[in-house]
Amino acid sequence: MKFLFQNLLSHLPLIILWSFAIVTQHTSVVSLPNNETVPAVIVFGDSIVDTGNNNYITTIFKCNFQPYGKDFGGGNQPSGRFSNGITPSDIIASKFGVKKILPPYLDPKLQPQDLLTGVSFASGGSGYDPLTSKSASVLSLADQLEKFREYKSKIEKIVGEDRTSTIMSKSIYILCTGSNDIANTYSLSPIRRAHYDISSYTDLMTSEATNFLQELYGLGGRRIGVIGLPALGCVPSQRTIRGGLQRNCSYSENQAAMLFNTKLSSQIDALNKKNSEARLVYLDIYNPLLNMIQNPATYGFEVANKGCCGTGNIEAGILCNSFTLHICSNTKSYIFWDSFHPTQEAYNVLCSQVFDNKIKDFF
Repeated sequence: MKFLFQNLLSHLPLIILWSFAIVTQHTSVVSLPNNETVPAVIVFGDSIVDTGNNNYITTIFKCNFQPYGKDFGGGNQPSGRFSNGITPSDIIASKFGVKKILPPYLDPKLQPQDLLTGVSFASGGSGYDPLTSKSASVLSLADQLEKFREYKSKIEKIVGEDRTSTIMSKSIYILCTGSNDIANTYSLSPIRRAHYDISSYTDLMTSEATNFLQELYGLGGRRIGVIGLPALGCVPSQRTIRGGLQRNCSYSENQAAMLFNTKLSSQIDALNKKNSEARLVYLDIYNPLLNMIQNPATYGFEVANKGCCGTGNIEAGILCNSFTLHICSNTKSYIFWDSFHPTQEAYNVLCSQVFDNKIKDFF
């Protein structure tokens, strides 16, 4: 038992620092401009938007066990979503009127209609930096893009090349990653810090993001939403690791997130100018989440600095399991489900703030 605990602690930085997730199962459909319709929602990224792909690969970055899925479906149904319920992938698909649940691409039970209306290629633990995904043994963005090419071929076999081209150009694409790069690969490992300061490292991240978006555009993607980094330094695990005895927000991680977001937003503007048909939309998650954390009562929450699972200070992934001594009785009062991923209730609020006023920019 002692050996097992020590082994878990040795993996602790990797286990707790992967990304975000979540949102409620009653999502309002937004009004699309000019009677537009969206055939599919297609998602790339990390655990914020992984709907279960990691269930089907060999990695420690899994959550297909209780108490994850506590509020999913009929309750106590761990699906591989890093949440007590559904994730932003699901809520975004619902908002665009496509479907309520966005399945993982690697699910072997997918039917043709599942493919035609979109899937998530996201893999919890991944990042822009290829080293991030390699270290976690998860799908990198390059891997996800290769899966997308495979997916596109499957669509062509179902509906033909012309219809596939229309689906590709009219669909909504979401890219959501980068948290692991800052919180894990850069902050906790000396490998990147030996060669990069935070400015040059965020340049590397931005370059990888730009290359991915350009490749996706080349494959037919046009309506692409790119979610920036959240206020990383204020999530419970980062408060515990870097916030001192008072568990304050980590200033350095928040500064790094803001620096990257500025560069990412600038590159999105440049790509829109370069590619005449592109509708790339930068989606700010930093300020809405920070405001929610600083003013929880405004949004109907009571606890903003701890997660629902266990002590709420450090548990996430395999450290938040069926043997965890305590699970909060009311997830609706918590912003965070575990020490790194918000509750679906928090993401219901957050996704509305991030997306609703930006919908028109996709068209």
